[in-house]
Amino acid sequence: MIEIKRRAAELGFAATGIARLDRNPHAAELDRWLADGHAGTMTYLNRQAEKRKDPRLVMPGAKTAVVTLTNYFHGDRIPNPEPRVPRVAQYAWSSDYHDVLGERLEQLATAIRELAPGATTRCYVDAGPVPERELAQLAGLGWIGKNMMLIHPEIGSFTFIGVVLTDADLAPDLPFEADRCGTCRRCLDACPTQAFVGPRDLDARACISYLTIEHRGEFDTKQRAQVGDWLFGCDVCQDVCPWNESFARPTPDPAFAPRPEVARPDVRAFATADEGDFQRRYGGTPFTRPGHRGMRRNAAALLDV
Repeated sequence: MIEIKRRAAELGFAATGIARLDRNPHAAELDRWLADGHAGTMTYLNRQAEKRKDPRLVMPGAKTAVVTLTNYFHGDRIPNPEPRVPRVAQYAWSSDYHDVLGERLEQLATAIRELAPGATTRCYVDAGPVPERELAQLAGLGWIGKNMMLIHPEIGSFTFIGVVLTDADLAPDLPFEADRCGTCRRCLDACPTQAFVGPRDLDARACISYLTIEHRGEFDTKQRAQVGDWLFGCDVCQDVCPWNESFARPTPDPAFAPRPEVARPDVRAFATADEGDFQRRYGGTPFTRPGHRGMRRNAAALLDV
């Protein structure tokens, strides 16, 4: 609906589409990926599998998903970074996106209920068993690239995906059917750890983002070497993507203005900070996902101590 998209644009969303809820067309691929053990210690993905394969199970009675994209690109990284300078994925340079987008999605959900009286809604921001990328593709917002990131043809892939599930009977957009990656394999070849088994097949156990954020426990010798200069996350497969090189533009959104203490952190501080210090300095940032213990582990790998 045009009015929903207009309201979404007013709230700061870069693009919005509507998808009809149906069984995930990539359900079989998810089963194979999990069976291969590529989820690593993310055991919650196994528990959520049935809902990820059929998002209608997430919210009984839901018919459609209003899917939003929010640009978080900050521009070029440090040119020719010095070895062992800690690097942080761009999505984590500002305040926790869950908080910022959660509030905006609730406002969008209110607008949906106003436009469709009697409707119910439920919001998700990279949490819960919602197949965000697949829904975004079904909503016409782009295709899933070989690096498994959603790529919008006019924005690129440096975006947050937000979803509002609703039982409102909204007209869906046409799915994005084209695969515009073509023969390009820059993302696959550039991965520092060769974590891609093949196109759209990531072994998370070798992925730097997984290791520095989702992995539970200490690093072994191989994992310490794999994280390289990355303190938190990794952007390599996005940095080399031609669609980002051509179309990604810095976000003008003040809510995602970089915070120096997370964009350019003092890596040695993690080795000495206690839990209280960590929460005072990094509460409300993405660093709370791995937490004090995980960030101290990541810093130790960079400092090689």
